[in-house]
Amino acid sequence: MSRAARNHDKLQFRLGYRFADPDLLDRALTHSSAVSPAKRIERSYQRLEFLGDRVLGLVVADMLYRRYPKANEGELSRTLNTLVRKETCAVIARTLDLGGELNLGESEARTGGAEKEAILGDVTEAVIGAIFCDGGMGKAYEFVERMFEEFLADGQANKADAKTTLQEWAQARGLEPPSYIQVGRSGPDHAPEFTIAIALGDFEQVSATGPSKKIAEHKAAELFLISQQVWKDPK
Repeated sequence: MSRAARNHDKLQFRLGYRFADPDLLDRALTHSSAVSPAKRIERSYQRLEFLGDRVLGLVVADMLYRRYPKANEGELSRTLNTLVRKETCAVIARTLDLGGELNLGESEARTGGAEKEAILGDVTEAVIGAIFCDGGMGKAYEFVERMFEEFLADGQANKADAKTTLQEWAQARGLEPPSYIQVGRSGPDHAPEFTIAIALGDFEQVSATGPSKKIAEHKAAELFLISQQVWKDPK
């Protein structure tokens, strides 16, 4: 019996959803390296990841549409791209400890596949796809809304992407693009915290911390824009 199958009860409790067909969840947690080439289409999470990516995009788009009635299409699109990405999905995977539930091939497991951001992002989307297949759009919506709520609530969702805005701001002033430098990392492997500093021209460095490098970079860019009064401080 696979590790994922043994731990279905605990994982489903963390997911907040109980599968009528637990095999869907097992498949969502199975990396292609864990199955023979002939069975990868049938038994790995690749197809569920494809489906989950589309479900995720639709749900988040609907959440943004309802929450920000005054935002135009461009603002909604930029925010969607900020939220629906592998880095965000990887943070959610770590929150749910999906890495510890993965079925990996021996080589992938030996090289730290359970902590790779790309794999964690993929498996989150696969789990969303599995919930959609098992319980329908309503249950998938509930799961995505619950897991992505904090990302909408932290102030990022009503703004353009901070990194893009900062780069455009620097370019308009004839400056080189900002550099993002990792200056610290703390926490255990399953829940790391990265500290990223921004170096831009002669400006004082601004740093921020987040559960992934990309999120820390975004937060640092946001703080820099606030420090230069390009954006207003939401507090």
